Amino acid sequence: MSAWGVILARTESAARLLWEEADQTLGFALSTLAFQGSADELQATENAQPALLAASIATLRVLTGRGVLDAPAFLAGHSLGEYTALVAAQSLTFADALRLVRTRGELMAAAGRRAPGAMAAVMGLSPEAVAAACSAEGVDVANYNSPEQTVISGEAAAVGRAIEHIKQEGARRVVPLPVSGAFHSRLMRPLAEEFSGAVNGVAIAEPNVPVVCNVSATPLTSAEHVRRELVEQLYSPVGWVRTLEFLRDAGVGRYVEVGPGKVLTGLTKRTLPGATVASSDGLLTAVGG
Repeated sequence: MSAWGVILARTESAARLLWEEADQTLGFALSTLAFQGSADELQATENAQPALLAASIATLRVLTGRGVLDAPAFLAGHSLGEYTALVAAQSLTFADALRLVRTRGELMAAAGRRAPGAMAAVMGLSPEAVAAACSAEGVDVANYNSPEQTVISGEAAAVGRAIEHIKQEGARRVVPLPVSGAFHSRLMRPLAEEFSGAVNGVAIAEPNVPVVCNVSATPLTSAEHVRRELVEQLYSPVGWVRTLEFLRDAGVGRYVEVGPGKVLTGLTKRTLPGATVASSDGLLTAVGG
């Protein structure tokens, strides 16, 4: 968990109350795990997903309460971050989103044990060339993160072959990722039916701010569209480049990443060089802890 996450939980009542709600919702001390637990336990996807959601919403509530953030024209989230966007758009309650991501993490972890997979980040090769190599080796593109970074996912041996293929095509760098499964790949498709049951079991409203979704990089327009998106994104690639291009073409010039870290801040700067981009860590530093 980021340093700011710890500080907010200790010093901001909005963040502290959020973590208390998370503990009560899940029936165990997620806050203790997030701030005092072992790294290995926290990094388990069934724990990491609700912890990241809680940290992001806690940060959002603090920034909103301080009047730091303007009302957004659009919201978007990268993979798990889509749940943060949907909570911010009042499409999902925090409690329901938390239960869903806990279930999502448990299902993904179980899928990884049944069918071990691998993921790798590819830098310095066009997304089209990466996709062609993946197709040749029977793996999938998981994330289109930026014009210079694409993540691949699939069965471990096939990902190994794809990495060699990609290196031969001239990739500047390929980095295997420390993950417990082949997320956003065909290996996650068997989860769809069970997770669909979980999604159908919670109340979902039409977003009150347009949420640009991962799968099609278009705004979610109805509760039914949200339900379909949350299931399909399990096994579909995250179209982050197309999402940013949609936002740019819609006239968005300022972007704020809310939550732990600055990964999306960097990806946005590389994809939209003319945009104004800030992270919540930077905003909190500017206004004081």
